[in-house]
Amino acid sequence: MNLRFADGLVRGGREARERFHDTRAYGRSDDGSLVLAPVEAAHLLARGDVDRIDGLGVRDLLATERVSLAEFAVYADLRDRGFYLTPGRLLDERAAFVVYPRGSGPWDDAVAYRIDVVGERETVAPTPGVLAVVDEDGEVSYIECTTRDPAGSVDRVETSLAGRLVEDRVLVAEPPAGVYDPSFYGQPLPGGLDGIGLSILEATHLAATDRLALAEHADPDARLRAVGRDLEGDRFERRLAAYRALRSAGIAPKTGYKFGADFRSYASIESVDNLGHSEWLVRVRPADRPVAPRDLALDVRMAHGVRKTMVYALVDPETPRPDSVEWLAIERLTP
Repeated sequence: MNLRFADGLVRGGREARERFHDTRAYGRSDDGSLVLAPVEAAHLLARGDVDRIDGLGVRDLLATERVSLAEFAVYADLRDRGFYLTPGRLLDERAAFVVYPRGSGPWDDAVAYRIDVVGERETVAPTPGVLAVVDEDGEVSYIECTTRDPAGSVDRVETSLAGRLVEDRVLVAEPPAGVYDPSFYGQPLPGGLDGIGLSILEATHLAATDRLALAEHADPDARLRAVGRDLEGDRFERRLAAYRALRSAGIAPKTGYKFGADFRSYASIESVDNLGHSEWLVRVRPADRPVAPRDLALDVRMAHGVRKTMVYALVDPETPRPDSVEWLAIERLTP
């Protein structure tokens, strides 16, 4: 069967189209002929369906720049899992592969996944979609990133508080009812002292909405932001934007320090004394900063181990506003 390279693709005649595309979803049809991406041709060579293409065997082809070894590993893995898939370049798609539901193919309208391929040492922009990561042993794992919209039912604080700034916390001696329980602002003070201590983020959020007065400071919002920036630099404004967005959505964020995250979050609270598990671990990231697959894998593994979902809060580093935060859940996928 005559297959040949042409313009960076592999082409064959009607017989090749009938054998490989019409029945097994390789490539695409072009005026009755077959067009394959090189990675598909490599797979046919590896299977023994084709002996050579322009004199090249599968190892010869993989040694050229026509085929990425990482993409070949992912293509072969998905075929082994029972999927038909088409390289994105054949469909003018940005993704490396368009994967169809089992039992479907390119002749159907349904798409199961759009998959990008990356090696473990590369970096990627966190965006919605599926990422196939090929590690240094050549093994493939999949990470799915999906857009989330935070929504909860935690009571909002409508009353005003008065507190005193002490180091990086604001101490509130007489918090109004509902502020700590069930709205979950602050924590009881140590040593049996009356009142609660607000974190710098909690206090700044309340001050920004005119619900916190600060002793000895006429502009509590400005003072608290200055303290926050001294403590964390630009990171503070990004974390504040994410915190305020979660509170506006009816979600109570608390520190995620014990889990290696910025926040853990609660979408509903009946009583702080009978608190359920938090649902999300939130990591705040500049929206324009790429992430290493190793960090994605670490975040997924850590969140899964404590039965939570890792969610990235992507914040514009130039204008960190609550209404511009994008939310991306990061989860392991088994296709």
